[in-house]
Amino acid sequence: QVHPVESGGGLVQAGGSLRLSCAASGIIFSFNVGWYRQAPGKQRELVARISSTGITHYVDSVKGRFTISRDNAKNTVVLQMNSLKPEDTAVYYCNREFSTGGAVDSWGQGTQVTVSS
Repeated sequence: QVHPVESGGGLVQAGGSLRLSCAASGIIFSFNVGWYRQAPGKQRELVARISSTGITHYVDSVKGRFTISRDNAKNTVVLQMNSLKPEDTAVYYCNREFSTGGAVDSWGQGTQVTVSS
């Protein structure tokens, strides 16, 4: 099974920054790509999405702090996370998305983000 590879997570103090990178398992230029996260005991949730045309969407809790961007030539999507909060602690995943919703690929291992207070 092919799956994306996420990297860039780590331990950071509240107020700090991290830059997550997603290496997609295939071409991304015709796909929306989303970054998701799953905290312990919670369901996986969408954090940010960038459409195939570059339109971005963010969940309210990260607006103004996170920025998603894409590089179609490298098939990578980056999530820049600033002003991190303890509630951002989670495993972060990325995936290409079908236009009708749903993940294209199997889920990868994700990358752990831990924000200490």
